[in-house]
Formats: sequence, C-alpha cells, structure tokens
Amino acid sequence: MQATGAQLSSLERDFINNFQGNFPLEEKPFSAIAPQLDCTEEKLIETVNSLKNRKLLSRFGPLYDAARLGGGLTLAAITVPEDRYEVVTDMVNSYPEVAHNYRREHALNMWFVVATETPLGLDQALSSIEKMTGLTVYNFPKLQEFYIGLWLHLSADGNHTTVPVPEKGDQHLDDENYHLDDTDRKIVSVTQSGLAIESSPYKTIANNIGITQDDVLQRLKRLLSNGIIRRIGAVPNHYKLGLTANGMTVWDVSDEKVTELGNIIGQLGFVSHCYQRPRHLPMWRYNMFAMVHGANKDEVNEKVKQIEELLGKNCKAHETLFSSAILKKTGLRLAA
Repeated sequence: MQATGAQLSSLERDFINNFQGNFPLEEKPFSAIAPQLDCTEEKLIETVNSLKNRKLLSRFGPLYDAARLGGGLTLAAITVPEDRYEVVTDMVNSYPEVAHNYRREHALNMWFVVATETPLGLDQALSSIEKMTGLTVYNFPKLQEFYIGLWLHLSADGNHTTVPVPEKGDQHLDDENYHLDDTDRKIVSVTQSGLAIESSPYKTIANNIGITQDDVLQRLKRLLSNGIIRRIGAVPNHYKLGLTANGMTVWDVSDEKVTELGNIIGQLGFVSHCYQRPRHLPMWRYNMFAMVHGANKDEVNEKVKQIEELLGKNCKAHETLFSSAILKKTGLRLAA
C-alpha cells in the first residue's frame, strides 16, 4: 500500500517493524536489542523518544486486556446531532472509562470503547453517559473474539503493509484462574500509560512502587504469560504514518454460521480485529465486525470486496463505517 505519512529513518522503521511486541523483559532492554538494530543503546533511546514526541507512536509499553483483568469492556455508539457534536464529544471524553472515541461516517456517528474495573462499572458508565448526553447509547459487547492483532510493516518506499502479529510474538498461557494482587495492580497502574523510554525502565517502576526490579520483571512475565498483557512494545500511530483509512466493516450473517465465518474472516492478513457483537433490531442488523485499515478508502473498499466474495450468499447485508476523526485514544486506565 502506498502511504504518504511521516518520513522515517531506517532505524525508526526497523524499530517499529520489529518491536510492536517482543520488547524484552530485561534489566536494560534497549541495550539488549540495540545490536539487533545496529546502533547504540543511547541512539536507540533517543530514537524511540523522538518517535513518541512526534506522536508517531500512540504509546509504548504493555497493552493490557481489560477483560482478563476482571473488568468490563465494550464498544458503544450514539447518534449525535451535528449542532451538539462538539459538546457531546467533550461530555463522553470526560469519562476516564472511555479509552477510545472515533467519529464515523454513519447515522451512528460516535463510537467509543469503554473499559471499567468491574463488569458492574460498565453498566454504570453507559447509563451515566446516556443520562448526561440525553442520547440513546447502543451497547455492542463482544460475544465472540475471532481475531485481534495488527502488526504494521513499514517500508522505505512507502508501500506499508498490515500483517498478522508474527508467530514469534508474545505468547499467552491463558490461565483463567490467575488473579492480580495489590502489587500487580500497582504495576498495572504505573505502566498503563506506557513505559519510561530510558536505560532501565523496569527499575523506575520498581522504585515507584517500592519493590525490587527482579520482582517487577517476574510479575510482568507472569502477566504476559497469562494474557493479561497482550504484548509489550510500540503502538504505531497509523494515521501519522499514512494509513489514514480506517474502515469498521459490519456484516449481517446467520447467527448459526457466525463462528465459522468469523474464524475465516479473522485469518485475513488485512483484518486487525474480528468479533461477533449483538444486533439491535430494527435499527442495527449486523452481528459480525471486522476492522480493515488502508492508505485510502479505495484500498479499504477493495479489501471489503474480498470479504464479500468470501462470505458470498452467507452475507445478507454489509456496510463500512469509515472513521473521520480520532476524538480520544488513551487506552486502559485503572485507578491508582
């Protein structure tokens, strides 16, 4: 895909391409990976700080799974009158539970992700938003997850591609019985906004919460192996890097076949997220969501055609909701 985004050095490209996950849990992680990138630790830290300061990275550090933390997580949408859009945006974004918020080209023109510490908190947050805005909030919780993961590969000629998370990526043992203790929660709290980009970031965490660096590393390894941390690394800002078309494709397929079809669509290299979510009849008929990224709308539409061809007669209707603005993007937040 030909993307017209920010100009990057070869070191910046190599770092993003290799470390959207797999960032090492070692005492001096930048020193550990610098030889792989043919640079010094000092140069690498300077480079990653520059990427972050130029907003070419949305964040850098652990990506947490709110559901695995025992909390609530959902996608919600509202129809906002144009003359109230700015005011309602400020209202919705004022909630710390709102992690992401996008304007999309549809009658339902505001879509936001809500993450809370408990499932009960989810209902409370949605009810509060509905009451504050005076608008109906449609709740689209995840019923099934078919795939989640997007690894952006940057090339020198601007032909950037999106690929599935490499197999060498962070692995999860998915121990459903694992529960966070108070120290784990402190680690989550101080890392949810990202890691310090410095020689010994894990030592900084240890100093902040009063435990040893080795304890921090062991606990982070445990959180990663249990799927509470999805991966650790750089989160590229796709918009700044040129992938400006973000299409949330929605599909009406039979509930009896949605699992089979979702697993097929979720394996497509250009699909970053694929879920089953509830219908809201008669207003909303769609039950399968698949996120597609591209350099422009034409490219996304070509990918949508591939999905349509794969589904064939199994698809009764579909739409693509393009995002036209990022209203908020902060990620998970737990109380300190």
